[in-house]
Amino acid sequence: VQLVESGGGLVQAGGSLRLSCAASGRTFSSYAMGWFRQAPGKEREFVAAISWSGGSTIFADSVKGRFTVSRDNAKNTVYLQMNSLKPEDTAVYYCAAGLGFNPRQRAYDSWGQGTQVTVSS
Repeated sequence: VQLVESGGGLVQAGGSLRLSCAASGRTFSSYAMGWFRQAPGKEREFVAAISWSGGSTIFADSVKGRFTVSRDNAKNTVYLQMNSLKPEDTAVYYCAAGLGFNPRQRAYDSWGQGTQVTVSS
């Protein structure tokens, strides 16, 4: 499956952004979807994941209560709604598809190219 992220940009602290990840292929609904991010000079880290049905979600502690993840299998799209953004949320955000629903990067075998999110203070 091929993935393309969009929706990144520059936002002030406290603001919101919604990232989208569009997938190609007819098997999108079979995949768990994850969001990861990589800040400059840091390793890529888990942000959120959603099960194939959308019925289960998991979040990193750093974003709990601020971010939500959802998917529309009819549109082959997964979303990451980011509220109350902080400067430390600045990173390149990646979506990923895999057969395993968990926060480990190795569970995902298809990755998008990433979209930049910059939060100014």
